[in-house]
Amino acid sequence: MSDLLVGALAVLLAMNLTAAPGNPVVPPTGITASVPNTNDPVEQELQKLLVADDAAQEAAEKLIAEADQPPDPLLAPTQLTLRARLDEKFKPVREGYEDFIQRHPKHARGWMAYASFLHDTGDEKDAIERYEKARELDPKDPAAWNNLANIYAHIGPVEKAFPYYDEAIRLKPDEPLYLHNFGTLVFLFRKDATNYFKCDEQEVFARALALYDRALKLDPKNFPLASDVAQTYYGIKPPSTKTPEEARAAELHLADQALASWTNAFSIAGDGVEREGVYLHFARWNIRVGRFAEARTNLTSVTNTMYAQVKQRLERNLAEKDPQPAKP
Repeated sequence: MSDLLVGALAVLLAMNLTAAPGNPVVPPTGITASVPNTNDPVEQELQKLLVADDAAQEAAEKLIAEADQPPDPLLAPTQLTLRARLDEKFKPVREGYEDFIQRHPKHARGWMAYASFLHDTGDEKDAIERYEKARELDPKDPAAWNNLANIYAHIGPVEKAFPYYDEAIRLKPDEPLYLHNFGTLVFLFRKDATNYFKCDEQEVFARALALYDRALKLDPKNFPLASDVAQTYYGIKPPSTKTPEEARAAELHLADQALASWTNAFSIAGDGVEREGVYLHFARWNIRVGRFAEARTNLTSVTNTMYAQVKQRLERNLAEKDPQPAKP
């Protein structure tokens, strides 16, 4: 599902019209391991349903785009009207999936497809039941474990997401999506992670970083993933030291590690917006360790208005720490 459709469904959610769409922590769907037999009549029937599913979601995206930029603002549909029109597009697909699984109750891929449809259209609670059925029928499919973990990470109970991601990775250890998802869960839900891993918070950061590193080695051109790896360094504390000199050296070493990670993200950024976002992180770390001239240079490179507030905040922070910068 596109970000456009997810975003519009989120607006409808704010009006209490639907369950929460997608997942703020991780992408909604995974990679199904099972390979279908394309000569199987049942599989051919499912493929037709999947085509109808895609068509309905494409039509929904078009409706949302038109509602977002109507030719005549006075004729723009209300959120209630838009919700009804979306439901009209999705209803035949939902009924088709219901009919399919009633006639083929042991078809794991059918349950997975239906669950993914419900997940994509914001009906996460109903999706859980269908994903669990798919997992029961095909426990070796890592996508079912991953997708269930995504939902549990979003609507709870969060603690159930940890073993589900673990199992998805055990079944398919070379899938970067699962490693990325689990790393994000560990990073964001640190208290729950300390309980799951039986460790302290700093070890949790190390575990998140290890998961991200594994994912990045498998998918080295993934900018969002590289950014998540770099973000992890904000939570890491320098090791305890005996002298101020050692403390300063440890602080600089951590900053250099973080900057190196952000430099990697910068190198694979897809456009100027992403690169300017990285410049802000460069500036934040340079301010943190007293490299004020470098921070000013970083901030000068940020011109996009979408970053104006963050840039101003960093400039104020810089001015407080270095009120009288050295003249060139």
